[in-house]
Formats: sequence, structure tokens, C-alpha cells
Amino acid sequence: MEFEEIKSPVMANGVYAEDLKFFGGQMIWKANPQIVAKLEEVGALLAHEKITHSYMHCWRHKSPVIYRATAQWFVGMDIQGADGKTLRERALEGIETTQFVPSWGKARLHSMIANRPDWCISRQRNWGVPIPFFLHRVSGELHPRTLELMEEVAKRIEAEGIEAWFRLEASELLGDEAADYEKISDTLDVWFDSGTTHWHVLRGSHAAVFDHPEKRDGPVADLYLEGSDQHRGWFHSSLLTGCAIDGHAPYRGLLTHGFTVDAQGRKMSKSVGNVVAPQEVMDKLGADILRLWVASTDYSGEMAVSDEILKRTADVYRRIRNTSRFLLANLNGFDAERDAVPFDDMIALDQWVVDRAAQLQARIETAYAEYRFLDVYQQVHTFCARELGGFYLDIIKDRQYTTQADSLARRSCQTALYRVVEALARWVAPILSFTAEEIYEHIPGERKDSVLLETFYGELQTLDDGALFDRAFWEQVLEVKQAVNKCLEDARNAKVIKSGLAAEVTLYVSDALRETLGRLGDELRFVLLTSEVHLASLDAAGTQSVEATERDDLKVAVIASPYAKCERCWHHRPDVGQHAEHSDLCGRCIINLPGGPGEERHYA
Repeated sequence: MEFEEIKSPVMANGVYAEDLKFFGGQMIWKANPQIVAKLEEVGALLAHEKITHSYMHCWRHKSPVIYRATAQWFVGMDIQGADGKTLRERALEGIETTQFVPSWGKARLHSMIANRPDWCISRQRNWGVPIPFFLHRVSGELHPRTLELMEEVAKRIEAEGIEAWFRLEASELLGDEAADYEKISDTLDVWFDSGTTHWHVLRGSHAAVFDHPEKRDGPVADLYLEGSDQHRGWFHSSLLTGCAIDGHAPYRGLLTHGFTVDAQGRKMSKSVGNVVAPQEVMDKLGADILRLWVASTDYSGEMAVSDEILKRTADVYRRIRNTSRFLLANLNGFDAERDAVPFDDMIALDQWVVDRAAQLQARIETAYAEYRFLDVYQQVHTFCARELGGFYLDIIKDRQYTTQADSLARRSCQTALYRVVEALARWVAPILSFTAEEIYEHIPGERKDSVLLETFYGELQTLDDGALFDRAFWEQVLEVKQAVNKCLEDARNAKVIKSGLAAEVTLYVSDALRETLGRLGDELRFVLLTSEVHLASLDAAGTQSVEATERDDLKVAVIASPYAKCERCWHHRPDVGQHAEHSDLCGRCIINLPGGPGEERHYA
């Protein structure tokens, strides 16, 4: 198929070429009225009127832009390479091997590559990266030593800066041939510049561009991350240059994020006054709060930020930080090498929290691998607030503070706390990097130079399904505790009790739930943080002083304990005051006094 030569009668100075009939040598703006008159003269003018409309202007000089056809340099999308494939085909193959987050980015980039024309990479600007070509003045062909000349130009630019090309006289490189060749002044499309950054970033700044050009095995980045507009920009040009140079995409994954807006969804603007400056946030709240806010957003869409949103983020941060502080504070005197208890010998409740951490870590690893930082944020916060703060840590305080320092009860608990905080520091390290470093430095034992040099913690064991105290059992107990907590709070508000440890609780339960809770025996009162717990049949529940719960198989009655409070453990027990040598302590605390025999309990 033959193409007609493209006629371009407008010269670079905005004047029609001299050989143009009727209007040659005239400035195009001055020629416009004459063109209209000529059309009217020959009967080719249908209508003529002046209208006001939008027209391209130079942003700097504010003058109207003249459109003209010029010779350009292109990257051919459908020219077969040595491997028999076109650049378009290789790029489309690269898209198929790339992970897209969110997934809709794949279809968008695929459509752009499949339907795009050849890539025009030259620009006529007074600034930019030059295209260091010499063209024959008669034939218009490239100099036969173009690659060698480009390498020489690159060396000069590396030594003298980008202006070296513009200062260069052709004779300096071409010698006697200089008169036959023209040094072009075109510059590269800026997307070509950014699209080739993978060469320098992944190979190093001193990579020789023309070393082994036949090799197509260049390195690949794990991830390119940018805003949604970059499917047309950086993601796009990087894919084309990577496939052209190495035969494959320069990345394994593309992550697309939205843009920051205020709480009302408006674009941030200084004139509106809704800008939240990152530096001000860091100065006021710290860098980790800003990082945590980013992790807490659904970045696939627009990301809202305001002082109120950051305040809520700071509350979540304090929960994570204070939980970590509690874990570390209760490791006083613990040496993992010496004191750690094997998982099978640990107390059932301690096994449960380690198992819970193991389950969470598996989900976190998957979430990080899929760049679902919001899931990491939510799950770590829930673990700190629900499993730890709302359940486990409250229960183990009694053991930590009342049992003997080297007892199984305390060492088992400390082992669990140690395992959890080792894991927690690693979970939050990619998000709360400074806080994670602090946590890591205070964990007992030898440390690496940084938590960022660690991998996920590998000492989290799991419970066997079907065991006496398996996951299903503890889920039941957790739900019961939440229901009882509400009843205790109601009793406190009604002035029936002052605290949970001042209460005796009767649980009216179904036969199945009674069997489950009965496995804990006397330990049930420690789990529920009351001084006494009685189990009774659901059918025996009267209507007086019995509170229904969200569970159909559980009703709760709360009364104030009639017994005195032990000044050491704060439990109200019938034997307080019956020991002459320690009239204000219960028998359990007397046994656990320093030098005492300690108690043998099957702690749940």
C-alpha cells in the first residue's frame, strides 16, 4: 500500500512556503482573510462568520499556537522483532503476567496498548533530553555510526551535563563529514524519560546502554506504584520500553491508588483552605500516624483525610502502642532461652492466644502479598482490642501479679506474651516502622540491628481441631464473656456492684453450653473476672434479677459477693480473714507468697 507524501506548507517560523500558490511567503495569520477571499472568488465558500471559541495558546507567551505537520521519530508498535513478535504483542503478553491492584487496571492498560498507534517519541522543545542523531542533508538517513556516536554523546553529557549536546559542534564528532550531516534539535518525549527509569534503578546508574544488546533478560521490579492516571503515563511507557529492551515488562505488579480529598470528598485546594499538609501532621502527631492513616484507607478510590479522621487514626495507634507496652511490661525477668515453656506444656488459654496470633499472621502475610494494607490495619487493631485487650490480657493479670515468679502459670503466660509481641512487631513494621523499631528493641533477648531485617515470626504454633480446648471452645467462651461483661456493666450502673471482682454470677445455660463451660471448672471465674461463678439449668432461670443476653442459651444473674475482699488479688473469697498470720489475704494468695509452696492449678 502506497501513501501519499504529507504536504506541510507551513514553515517553522509560521510562514507559508515560498512555493505555495497564492499565499507563499505570507504569515499564516495575515493570510487567513486572503484565503477566505480566494475561496469566495472560486465559488468554494459555503459560509463565513466570526465565532468565539476555545483555542490552544502557549502557556508561557499567551500567544495562539500554530499547528503544522513535522517530521517526527516513532517507535513502531507492529514491526516484528528478531523473535518474530511485535512490540504490541510483547506488551500484551507482559500485561498477562502482571498482577494488578486493583484488578480493573488490567483491562484498562490492555485496551490502551491494544488500540494505541505508533509511539511518537520526539518533541520540538528548547529543553529536555536530546535525541542525539545526525541526519544526512540530502537523503535524510541516519549516520551509519549512530550507535557509536550516541555512546560518545552520552559520555560527554555524563561529564558536562545535558547542555553538552546543545553546545556540541557536529565537526567535533564527524570531522570532515560534518558538512554533509545536520545535528537535529528534537528532544525526547518526557514519558520516554520516565519509562526507562527501570534501566537505571534496576541495573545501577552506570549501566552501559549498549552492552550486550542481544540479551533480553533484564531485571524486574516487584511493584510499580502510582495514581490511576499513570495507566496512560508511566505504567504505559515503562511497559513499552521494558518489552523493547528486555522482551518483558519491567514489573511484576502494578498498584493504582486514588487521590487525597477532604472529609466531604472535595479536591484539596489552598484557596478553599482544606489542605492537610503532611509535614504539619508529622510535626503534630508523628510520622507513624500519617503512615497508619494511609494504611487505613481504601486506596483504590479517593482517600479522605481531615483533622477528625487523623484523630481517630491516632486513637487506633494508641491502642496498638499501649497493647505493645503491656506485653513488654509483663516480660520483666523473662529469658526466652531459659524460661520459655514448650507449646504442648503451656496452659490452655496461653495456647489459644498463640494459636490466634498464628491464624492472624497467616492472614496478614496474604494481605501484605496482595497489598491489602487496610486489612492488615483492621485485623491488627481488632486483635489488640478484642482478643488481647478485651479478653486475654485482662484474664492473665491475676496470674502475672499473684502467682510466683518462676511458676508454670506465670512462665506459660510470659511465653505467650513473648511470642505475640515478637510477631506483632513484625506485623506492623511495614506500616508503623518507627514504633515497630521501638517495640523490637525492648523485647528481651538478642536482637538484629533492625526489625526491618526480620521475616515474619516462625514460632507461632496452632491448636488441633477437636482438642478439649480447641478454637471452637474458646470462641464460645469469648462470646459468653462478652455477654457477661454487658451484664456486669449494667450491674455497676445500677450500683449493685462496684466491680466485676465484687460480684457473684450465676449463668443459666443450655445443657450443651453447660458442658462447654464446665470444662473450665473453678477457672471459669478467672476467665469471667468475677469472684464466683455458678452454672445452672436454663429452665431454672426465674424472672427476678435475671438478664437475657443475645445468646438464646444464656441468661445471667449478678449479685454482690457477701465475702470480704483479698487485699492482694482483690477477689472476694470466703476464706479471707480465716488465716491469723495474714488476716486480709485469701488462701490462694498465702500459698503464692514468696517462699510459699505455690499452687497447682490447671489454668485455662
